[in-house]
Amino acid sequence: MSEYHNPVLLHESVSALITNPQGNYADATFGGGGHSAEILRRLGPEGHLMAFDRDADAARNALQDPRFTLVHNNFRFIHNYTLLHFPDGLDGILADLGVSSHQFDTPERGFSFRYNAPLDMRMNAQGGTTAADIVNSYTQNELEKILYVYGEVEHAGRLASLIVQARSARPILTTDDLDNVLAPALPSFASHKVLAKIYQALRIEVNQEMRSLEKFLEGAAASLKTGGRMVVITYHSLEDRMVKNFFRTSPLKRLGAKPVLPTEEEISSNPRARSAKMRTAEKI
Repeated sequence: MSEYHNPVLLHESVSALITNPQGNYADATFGGGGHSAEILRRLGPEGHLMAFDRDADAARNALQDPRFTLVHNNFRFIHNYTLLHFPDGLDGILADLGVSSHQFDTPERGFSFRYNAPLDMRMNAQGGTTAADIVNSYTQNELEKILYVYGEVEHAGRLASLIVQARSARPILTTDDLDNVLAPALPSFASHKVLAKIYQALRIEVNQEMRSLEKFLEGAAASLKTGGRMVVITYHSLEDRMVKNFFRTSPLKRLGAKPVLPTEEEISSNPRARSAKMRTAEKI
């Protein structure tokens, strides 16, 4: 599991989540199964865990435990599956919104500019729009909006213009193609930071992440029993803002005035935890 993904804020999140060891829970973002394994470790014989992941690669990490059910679907449908399997509701729901290390570190998935690979970025690689489809078909205004809103990128207009100009000569199909097209607009001293934001923006659009998160939060709140808890770990300001605002306006009571952050020790052993923020709320 650790090779696939190193779970962030593992003990903090599971401790906040479980209030009834004999209850029913959901891990909305299964990935490498690290959080799920810890949840099951703390559940009693009557407890049950339902986990979600739309990435077919995650199925190989399925836990062999009669108290575990893995759903191969987007977590936005959590309420449908809760009604099907647990009509009385769930005692807790955990969502770690980070992209798994496996997805970043598998070159052919196209999530990272560190490798030359097809511009893909689909979390469900079995179908749907790819990042190449977006950069080669969206209008300049659409590209600018994605880069500005989802990547919070400066000079989004110039970046979008470079993409449109380049693709008129030949399609932009690989990560190297995209990096070379954008190079004239990247600062030499921190180009990797800007590229990270650009790739984030494209990934969010490819996977409809913000729309899925909105639907998930609504469905998760409806799926919880009274007193049930929702624990969400975010990695960028767009996600965190949506979660914070939802907790503020939904039938949930925030637990803790500020988010829980990873320790320096965790960040040193897992640098991808650096931007993580954990928020917890309880249904009232």
